[in-house]
Amino acid sequence: MGKLAQIKVSDLTFCYEGSYDNIFEHVNLQIDSDWRCGLIGRNGKGKTTFLKLLTGAYEYSGAITGPVESVYFPYTLPGEARNPQSSMHYGILEGRALSDESRQSRKGMPNSILGGETFPNPDRSFQTTMELLEELNPDYELWKVCRELDQLSVDPEVLNRGFHTLSGGEQTKILLALLFSGENRFLLIDEPTNHLDMEGREKTAEYLRKKKGFLLVSHDKWFLDRCVDHVLVLERQTITVMQGNFTSWQEQKAKRDACALAENERLQKDISHLREAARQAEGWSNAVEKTKLGTRTGGLRPDRGFIGHKSAKMMKRAKNTQHRMEKAAQEKEGLLNNLETAEELKLFPLTYHKERLIKAEGLSLFYGEKSVCRDVSFELRNGMQLALKGGNGCGKSSILKKILGEEIESRGEVFAASNLVISYVPQDVSGLSGGLLDYARERELTEHLFLALLRKLDFPRVQFEKDMSCYSEGQKKKVALAASLLTRAHLYIWDEPLNYIDIFSRMQLAELIRTYRPAMLLVEHDRSFLEEIGAETLEVKGGNTAK
Repeated sequence: MGKLAQIKVSDLTFCYEGSYDNIFEHVNLQIDSDWRCGLIGRNGKGKTTFLKLLTGAYEYSGAITGPVESVYFPYTLPGEARNPQSSMHYGILEGRALSDESRQSRKGMPNSILGGETFPNPDRSFQTTMELLEELNPDYELWKVCRELDQLSVDPEVLNRGFHTLSGGEQTKILLALLFSGENRFLLIDEPTNHLDMEGREKTAEYLRKKKGFLLVSHDKWFLDRCVDHVLVLERQTITVMQGNFTSWQEQKAKRDACALAENERLQKDISHLREAARQAEGWSNAVEKTKLGTRTGGLRPDRGFIGHKSAKMMKRAKNTQHRMEKAAQEKEGLLNNLETAEELKLFPLTYHKERLIKAEGLSLFYGEKSVCRDVSFELRNGMQLALKGGNGCGKSSILKKILGEEIESRGEVFAASNLVISYVPQDVSGLSGGLLDYARERELTEHLFLALLRKLDFPRVQFEKDMSCYSEGQKKKVALAASLLTRAHLYIWDEPLNYIDIFSRMQLAELIRTYRPAMLLVEHDRSFLEEIGAETLEVKGGNTAK
């Protein structure tokens, strides 16, 4: 990126049109343009909004200055490039063929990479990945993209394939290659790991560790620890910046929170003493005031003027004491409001009368002539947490669907215990819509418990009255998780439950599973989470061959 430059945020205040609450208020910070910076915070706290503000997408109060252009990722993709199986960010653009000028600029590249005359016409619903890159950035240089793909262990031949035919992981890597092929830019990368398997996350973390000049939103602790050197945290009232990775920030946070809580305990005692002093002073003042109406003493009437003056003086002193007390309380309240805590969640799983819940023997699944997985064998017992591992497209989600009763052609055997009650969280919840309470009633959930659980997951109250179609992806996933947790079941089957879920909520869920040890079968790529819950893992290998 050249010589060191700073992106400065000065007195930033922002709220969305029609809203009365500021998302950011008088924020001041500096980010060096060569940092590998991670951005963390609860769902709905404004992480994506902050990235968008850095690009100038919204009007705001204050100032954001920097000598380099800020570029947001993921790109807005043409509608015809959309992968129906992916929940990446999509917009609508018109497709177009590669121009003659662009073809000339790519002279010298192998025809196998250029694709010869294989570029689709603009009126076709199919386009090569290379044509998509041209749409996203007409000025890109193919050799630089190929260089980046090599670092990501992606064969450049993939550029000849239709973008919609690629896995979510492949799509992410190709678009990251396009992003990093540019120069003199500060890159804003929003949750790139949601569609990456473990191997993809490893490769991408290794890739990003060799880069610089980006601000990365991620909720994967393992991933953040391996590719960032600074952490920017959206706390309850402020945005703070600290050198180090997620683990070092978490350690510092624990120390800071402990000091704040100790200080709070001390101040609460002081406040209690101040309250008592104020009450006593007010009592003395009232007692003195009453003596104005007293009887004669030694034949003399009380000096009501003097007594009133003395009473007023004592009352003023009491009010000043009370004011100091309230000010101290407010200051401490401000400190505590910035503490990011994770409330304890509860779960009441059913106990099955037999030990074995699920058993698979030599299970192979097929879609038509295509084999998606072969020879999968496992046994799931009471109190066991089993995570299915493997690359994108190896059939992990298909195994879950088969167990749930979906009609998928198969060989081998899969057995489920009779009358087994299963609570399921699907991978894709983007289609949620309608009222939140209607959703709870349809699933026969206790409404007040459902809302209380969402609040424990830091779900804003203001969202309760909105249509779920307006929720963020993280908020939709929290709705599905809360419904699952309130469903008493023998077995919990979760398919990539942590996509879009913030770090603090992940910590809550991990603690819940460690405490209650429910029987679980899940697909999840967050290494730290699986280690924290002590899950056993099973490697699933794709079929890749016809029947």
